[in-house]
Amino acid sequence: MTEHDTKNIATRNIMLHYPKRLADKPIISTLIKKYDIIVNITRARIDQDEEGTLVIEISGLKKNIDAGLAYLDDLGITFKPVSKVIKRIDERCTHCSACIVVCPTKALAVRDRESMVVDFIEDRCIGCGLCIPACPYTAMEMSE
Repeated sequence: MTEHDTKNIATRNIMLHYPKRLADKPIISTLIKKYDIIVNITRARIDQDEEGTLVIEISGLKKNIDAGLAYLDDLGITFKPVSKVIKRIDERCTHCSACIVVCPTKALAVRDRESMVVDFIEDRCIGCGLCIPACPYTAMEMSE
């Protein structure tokens, strides 16, 4: 990999939803092998109808990520950035900091110890959803 290539490396957190007809297809291995993308699955679920939802972190050359996402789109797999998946309802948040303990990426953190305000740093969020049951005020939600 050249120095130019390292400047074109990108990382994205996305949520994939794929239909039943694709539940048994090697989608992730194709992203890895054909598009040279590093994939970290942070959350996976297959419901009773065998439709799947994955939250993944992908990294690689920007052009490879774009090509891989085009491949997913061509298959009929819908995807969206994770930052649009978990949201905080500020009116409900009391900054109690219960969510901070469970957040594995420190997307929820106290920046200023004096004010004790809990910040939600969306770029760090991987959509694991651990903050949702941890919040006693239902300030964290999964958006559609």
